[in-house]
Amino acid sequence: MADVKALGDQLVELTVKEVNELAEYLKEEHGIEPAAAAAVAVAAPAGGEGGDAGAEQTEFDVILKSPGGAKLAIVKLVKELTGLGLKEAKEIVDSAPKAIKEGVSKDEAEGLKKQLEEAGAEVELK
Repeated sequence: MADVKALGDQLVELTVKEVNELAEYLKEEHGIEPAAAAAVAVAAPAGGEGGDAGAEQTEFDVILKSPGGAKLAIVKLVKELTGLGLKEAKEIVDSAPKAIKEGVSKDEAEGLKKQLEEAGAEVELK
């Protein structure tokens, strides 16, 4: 039997490309679809190949940094965009910097940012 520790060390050092090749090999040669391959790819350090390190972000947080001069308008807009009550929207605006929405798509995040900035707020996407 193979040395389990050495095998584990080799798996952790794989690049994303190598993990995908391993998954494809296991699927084709042995009929195994390794669900853990994605976990190894995420846990593996980003190194080796430059293309792997710049994976595009798919989920964004919309952060209200400052309501600007038109605080009332921003409170109303936050209420409208989030579906929160007036009190909750005001609490978010008063406690800026604060996340308005978390884990949204790039398009939705950019749309929210544009609306808030047009109303005078300072917004950041993370």
